[in-house]
Amino acid sequence: MRILVVEDEKRIADFLSRGLESAGYAVDVANTGAAAVDMVHSTEYDLVILDLGLPDTDGLSVLQKIRNRKVIPPILILSARDSVDDRVKGLEQGADDYLVKPFAFVELLARVRVLLRRGQPTPEKLQVGDLALDCIRRKVTRANEGIELAPKEFSILEYMMRNRGRPLSRTMIVEHVWDMDYDGLTNIVDVYIRHLRSKIDDQFPLKMIHTVRGIGYMLDAPDPQESTHPPHTEDASSHSDNR
Repeated sequence: MRILVVEDEKRIADFLSRGLESAGYAVDVANTGAAAVDMVHSTEYDLVILDLGLPDTDGLSVLQKIRNRKVIPPILILSARDSVDDRVKGLEQGADDYLVKPFAFVELLARVRVLLRRGQPTPEKLQVGDLALDCIRRKVTRANEGIELAPKEFSILEYMMRNRGRPLSRTMIVEHVWDMDYDGLTNIVDVYIRHLRSKIDDQFPLKMIHTVRGIGYMLDAPDPQESTHPPHTEDASSHSDNR
């Protein structure tokens, strides 16, 4: 999940970035309204957190420009404007939620998760074979055994499960999980995949994370009602030990 934070106060922007990244989200920051509009038009975001008091324009103007797009991400206004009229105006102009500063980060995170669930057509729980992922409680089990994952590991696994059977390049994984402008991360994808394999696959005869030569990685497994032969058998048998 990728979030754009539109906030001109560096202290608050850094606080939000660190907190959201620790929760497993990829975060970009825009400190002006113009930068925010450019970034929304060049990148598909899952959520925008928008301050209203921007140095170059009013945040409501940015909200209107975002709402003019064909694909509209959920928008959470985060503002020191705390009057009822301000909140009503923000919501009436298209914001999905409104949180007043100062705020508790746990409340912000809860609202972020609600908005992301609302904007996601995909289910809150993902299941591939005996591997289950709870997107809300952020829990993973395989064969009913709990698996502890770091935030980035969880984000990669969720992305792969949402794209079951689809080969994902290292660049695609980087752009979804990390900041797009952070160079040199494609190699670290291999490191995280090794970590995931050690937790998801190594103790089980059926391997789910497959190497797709020349592309990247793919997660797949047969459903219980399907044949015992996994799909993409050549990839699974040839590359499941390729770490």
